[in-house]
Amino acid sequence: ASLCIIVLTSQSALTNPLYGVRCDVLTVEIEHVDAVALEKLEKQGVVCEPKASTIAIIQDKYRQKGHFSKFGIPIADFVEVDTLSSIENAGEMFGYPLMVKSKRLAYDGRGNAVAHNKEELSSVVSSLGGFEHGLYVERWTPFAKELSVIVARSRDGCTVCYPVVETIHKDNICHVVEAPAQIPEKMKKLATSVAEKAIKSLEGAGVFAVELFLTNDNQALLNEVAPRPHNSGHHTIEACYTSQYEQHLRAILGLPLGDPAMKAPAAIMYNILGEDEGDSGFVLAHQLIKRALNIPGASVHWYAKPEIRKQRKMGHITIVGPSMFDVKAHLDRLLQRDTDGPKKVRPRAAVIMGSDSDLPIMKDAAAILEKFNIPFELTIVSAHRTPERMYAYALSAKERGLEVIIAGAGGAAHLPGMVASLTTLPVIGVPIWTKSLQGTDSLLSIVQMPKGIPVATVAIGNAENAGLLAVRMLASRDTELSDRVNEYQQNLEDSVLVKARLLEELGWDKYLEQCMKP
Repeated sequence: ASLCIIVLTSQSALTNPLYGVRCDVLTVEIEHVDAVALEKLEKQGVVCEPKASTIAIIQDKYRQKGHFSKFGIPIADFVEVDTLSSIENAGEMFGYPLMVKSKRLAYDGRGNAVAHNKEELSSVVSSLGGFEHGLYVERWTPFAKELSVIVARSRDGCTVCYPVVETIHKDNICHVVEAPAQIPEKMKKLATSVAEKAIKSLEGAGVFAVELFLTNDNQALLNEVAPRPHNSGHHTIEACYTSQYEQHLRAILGLPLGDPAMKAPAAIMYNILGEDEGDSGFVLAHQLIKRALNIPGASVHWYAKPEIRKQRKMGHITIVGPSMFDVKAHLDRLLQRDTDGPKKVRPRAAVIMGSDSDLPIMKDAAAILEKFNIPFELTIVSAHRTPERMYAYALSAKERGLEVIIAGAGGAAHLPGMVASLTTLPVIGVPIWTKSLQGTDSLLSIVQMPKGIPVATVAIGNAENAGLLAVRMLASRDTELSDRVNEYQQNLEDSVLVKARLLEELGWDKYLEQCMKP
């Protein structure tokens, strides 16, 4: 049996006589299609996903706001304006700056304008086509970040949500998407909850993009929804187990929804926007693509549009990697940022100690990290003598790209535990031998951390094992490093087998004489 899926890509597409024949599923590539015609097709028995009612709601942003407001979805205050006096009243009510929006056909920066004061209202209205074009205004939302959640909904109403991403805009156009968003887990759950609630208020199956504002007071306000695969989900092609495009097909066909989880720890999507008109614009875009082909983890998607204009989306580049620090560094290289300065190698591990007297022990951890070619930093951070430095160091560790911390401490051994309480990175404590209690006090202090603040530890003074444990942690998501760990393990086994063979061949007395001389 054959399957017919028709994707509507424009307003005029519905005039095609093909839609009079039997079609299994009709879906949309963009929401700006004839919702009335879609509704007529539904009445003729054509399966439309998402439903015509949903398209009608979403393609009119003012109506969209009213719908979500009715369902208790948090949004910015808004009001319709149709005269100069009504928009002036809105300015008095909401204050300035004031966001003015077209109700329809507004996307990729088009249809939005900001009035910074009352005097700008007339020019802003004119720039959007006048009141007859259909306008409304929103209260300005001071936000910390712009977020997006891709939500998939199946025919039976089940939903799955992709990890929250941050979208970085310039001139109202998305330039960069960072996945996952670097925000607290509590905020991720809030954003996901708002997004899922919004999509459950609509009808039909498919993939939906929910754009949100994360405000300075930690609210997640819905901005708008797109009923289709979206620019903020392009990274899912390389970064997730199920791309948004495969997920859309699964959803509209009634198939089981795929796993939306990320298979790469971090990803960045960079939009290739037209930098110039005509041939020079294509030359600049192709130069960017050429650089991308030399970036580890980068994938290029070129849309083959015949005409290039400034700020037109011509393609995108996705970079995946082991951490957000790494993919941002690759993006800097792609965009030729900071190319004049010396290249700094980002440390993946840290070796810290409370005093320089711990260095004779902690140097063994450093030696192991060097053996495995792992960039690291080594410094003194005292929990008692430099508490402010310890706080700042631990709180910034993950942001600076560190992935594991080895902390050595003697006596009360507060350093490993205090650092572990301030970061989500794994911390390995090394008990340092001291004259008073030979390191047992340090060991007992580390292993008796309260529930919720885990600290791994090793034998007293065994910083070498701490280094090896850190290497294994890093190797769990680094294939090349994992191969080196396997080689190290094999070498250990080989060395023991060689010794065993010699002992058997020589006998214990000659072995002691020849192989174990002091």
